[in-house]
Amino acid sequence: MTRYPAIEPYDAGLLDVGDGHRVHYEVCGNPRGRPALVVHGGPGSGCTPGLRRFFDPARYRVVLVDQRGCGRSRPHASEPLVDLDTNTTAHLVADFERVREHLDIDRWLLFGGSWGSTLSLTYAVEHPERVSAAVLLAITTGRHDEVAWVAGGVARFFPEAWERLRAGLPPGSRDDDVVAGYHRLLTDPDPAVHTPAARRWCDWEDAIVAMAHDQPADPRYLDPRFRLAFARLVVHYFRHRLFLDDGEVLARVPSLAGTPAVLIQGRLDLTAPMDNAWRLHRAWPGSELVVLGGAGHGTGEGMDDAILTALDRFASSC
Repeated sequence: MTRYPAIEPYDAGLLDVGDGHRVHYEVCGNPRGRPALVVHGGPGSGCTPGLRRFFDPARYRVVLVDQRGCGRSRPHASEPLVDLDTNTTAHLVADFERVREHLDIDRWLLFGGSWGSTLSLTYAVEHPERVSAAVLLAITTGRHDEVAWVAGGVARFFPEAWERLRAGLPPGSRDDDVVAGYHRLLTDPDPAVHTPAARRWCDWEDAIVAMAHDQPADPRYLDPRFRLAFARLVVHYFRHRLFLDDGEVLARVPSLAGTPAVLIQGRLDLTAPMDNAWRLHRAWPGSELVVLGGAGHGTGEGMDDAILTALDRFASSC
């Protein structure tokens, strides 16, 4: 299967969500189609045009939102001395509700991967009456062990990349707490400090999602502005353990019984290991788990096909 042809938004804007933040949203497809919300990963990735192409434009009304601090939202986390105190998981969930109300949507399907799956789940357990279905991939659920895994545990598979990341720690840092060390670097106002730190952190992110040793770098990391905002936001959220109590989202997932969900997981995903998806599937009555033997972190053999199949099925069932 191939993604749908490229489309452009028929509506877009910056919505004032308070705290000095304006979040960018866009709406694509059929104004009378099934509403769907794209919840991007990161934290801090922002939405890309390619995400629109997973949805049949004749049957979906697709809403894409750049979360606080990234993409086309304002202020941008790359700006000097940007304040991240009002950039938390609870704030992002509330922002989605404001967008939903602004667009006069009653219920929508959630589509998200990696951090986007955690944020989708958090929104769903807070507002189950607003969720019609979910398609989630590269599953993470916000458990503290999952944060610790990305910020160190997975290093056993990428020792050379881990060594390069630790080499950039500021003097006096503990080798076992790279998040605290990189938080100091990335919040330093001096570009001579935060610029190389952002590059090192993004190199680490690139390494742990690669399916092959010679895989090209994510082209977004070539943009210094993107790189700095992304690294700052990831480390900010990691430092606060995603602003979630350990296991709280997973414990509330059984309340979603009756809400259909397709969970798509690559067996070779080292960033979000298979047991994340298995725990979620076991906790969510009626969910369907699709395991792809040749896929990794949201990419690889069969991933696009599985996403398109799930979204097409839900488009037909609305």
